[in-house]
Amino acid sequence: MKFGFLSGCLQNMTLEEKMAYAHKVGFTTLDVSCWPKENSRDYSGSDIDVENLTDENVEKIKGYQKKYNLEFASLAYYDNMLHPDPDVRKKYADHLKAVIVAAGRLGTPLVGCFIGKDQTKTISENFDEFEAIFTDFVSFAEQNHVKLMIENCPMPGWQEDGLPGTISYSPELWDEMFKRIPSSSFGLNLDPSHLHWLHIDYLQCLRDYKDRIFHIDAKDVIVDEHKFHYYGIFGKKLNRVHEEDLGFWTPVIPGLGDINWSQFYNVMKEINYKGDFSIEHEDKRFADNNTDVKKGLEFAYNHLNPIIHEFK
Repeated sequence: MKFGFLSGCLQNMTLEEKMAYAHKVGFTTLDVSCWPKENSRDYSGSDIDVENLTDENVEKIKGYQKKYNLEFASLAYYDNMLHPDPDVRKKYADHLKAVIVAAGRLGTPLVGCFIGKDQTKTISENFDEFEAIFTDFVSFAEQNHVKLMIENCPMPGWQEDGLPGTISYSPELWDEMFKRIPSSSFGLNLDPSHLHWLHIDYLQCLRDYKDRIFHIDAKDVIVDEHKFHYYGIFGKKLNRVHEEDLGFWTPVIPGLGDINWSQFYNVMKEINYKGDFSIEHEDKRFADNNTDVKKGLEFAYNHLNPIIHEFK
């Protein structure tokens, strides 16, 4: 199994420097952050300038892959594709298509994105817009020999009240997604941590959606059940410290949270999962600088690598 991490967690490093570091630790793949050069998103990165990618750049990157024995599991660009402002939505759509083209040129099989949500419209209206927009995205991906995958984060920071800012975070919504776009080139980047704090059975999701799971994020979470019962299912509403502060869950490095990764891996084997496995580092305790980020990545690597290689 190819094992890697999402590259955006390391800041102020070139793509080659990140690849050299990944190879040194023992990672065999990367999810490459491909946000626009100018953006203000947290946990984002722009390790490939997809909008200005030249043939020379492509050959140089392929040379790095060979030099460091690394494949790219996916190119990653996660923004609100149903943004209510049509100008912003077009900008996001144009960039996503540039990421898809870049993935095709690099031979990278997957592009990861969000669906998002237009907060001014009903859920039914959002799904109608999703169907129109993503039918085009998926067709465009197929033309470039790429598959499109959706990560299941609710994005509560995209609404002032902390309610879900996407329409793609639960099995109910996945069923509607795949009913409207049944293409085998459209699937999931499954993140069990979000399912856990939403109190959704992530092991059952692995089993039920095994044919739609293209990629798995290794991210952990601590759920404080006492605070959950205090704030309720909609989360904290007053005195929030940051936009995603719902009061009862905290993202952490794999091995420091609630997910039983040995159990999780056993179900991955049960469903004969053949995709890549990738750490998404959002643990604020290991985020002050790249030295701390690397400590977090290496802790997660040392916890997960023996499990996914069955203690060999």
